[in-house]
Amino acid sequence: MAEIIGSKKLKVASLFCGCGGMDLGIQGNFSFLGKHFDALPFEVVYAADNDKYATTIYNSNFIHKCELKDVRDIIPSQVPDHDILLGGFPCQSFSISAQNPPRLGYKDDRGKLFFEMVNVLKEKQPRFFIGENVKGLLSANKGKAFPMIVKEFEKAGYYIHHKLLNASEYGVPQKRERVFIVGFREFDDYFNFRFPNPQTLNGSKIKLKQVIDKKANKDDKWFFSQKAVDGMLRVREKMNKGRVQDLNQPCNTISSHLAKVSLNGTDPVLMIDERYRRFTPREAASIQSFPESFKLDIVSENRQYRAIGNAVPPVLMWHVAHALTKNLTLETKTKKKKLNKQLAEV
Repeated sequence: MAEIIGSKKLKVASLFCGCGGMDLGIQGNFSFLGKHFDALPFEVVYAADNDKYATTIYNSNFIHKCELKDVRDIIPSQVPDHDILLGGFPCQSFSISAQNPPRLGYKDDRGKLFFEMVNVLKEKQPRFFIGENVKGLLSANKGKAFPMIVKEFEKAGYYIHHKLLNASEYGVPQKRERVFIVGFREFDDYFNFRFPNPQTLNGSKIKLKQVIDKKANKDDKWFFSQKAVDGMLRVREKMNKGRVQDLNQPCNTISSHLAKVSLNGTDPVLMIDERYRRFTPREAASIQSFPESFKLDIVSENRQYRAIGNAVPPVLMWHVAHALTKNLTLETKTKKKKLNKQLAEV
């Protein structure tokens, strides 16, 4: 794939990089469930996150190292030059300011982080950017916030494609729906881009049982106590149904709360021989499509759960990034035609 643009790779800057799901996906060259995902023509040259435990995991898995840094402390002009900006910006605190016309605001400091990403785009003007966020972003503020977010990206100088993708349709054993926003500085790039088509057709989605560790089924550490089960049973009529996962289907969405998973909550759990058990951190990583070789145990189990639950599934990201390479292929073919034409005229 790197032959698309010769020996040169496009440079990537990654904000809110976490433990590296987006970064692993965009670079490729990893395997998951026996399938190899080829190296893509992208190279991460800058990464930053403010979670020291997630960055510890990141720096144990990548040759390039990320900075432990709050994005608000980043000076846009000092970010290394790059061709693509990545960012899964927080969205919990967007609000619509009561102005005429209405404006995108924020309820607390977390809402400002989106604007920091926009500031880097305005300053550095990379060729592309890829943003990722929860499905709820589309309906935030009664559906008013998302169009304004898109408008901010457009004001930074970008043409925008966006789409809600379900990870289970792209070879990930998890029903995780996320909004991907892809921005293009050049109209031709925007015009030629298409989001990847679903990869799992005719009922071929990856099943949860394919990533379950059977050894954990024999370890009491991962099972809920009888006290926890009794507490759940007392309030079961008030609880959401469907928490216990069907091993023959993709898993429900996992979150950063798996470290504190409760039978009274909504996080997915397993039923093994009539006993409830939680996922191990490694199982959670596999549900997110991280390869077995991805190192986790350099931080505590609680921190592993949090980092993995917040991550972008690498396999899903790979498919989005792979779709972007088709623009590069088209560009190279166009350049070759022009060069051949010039040579023919000599």
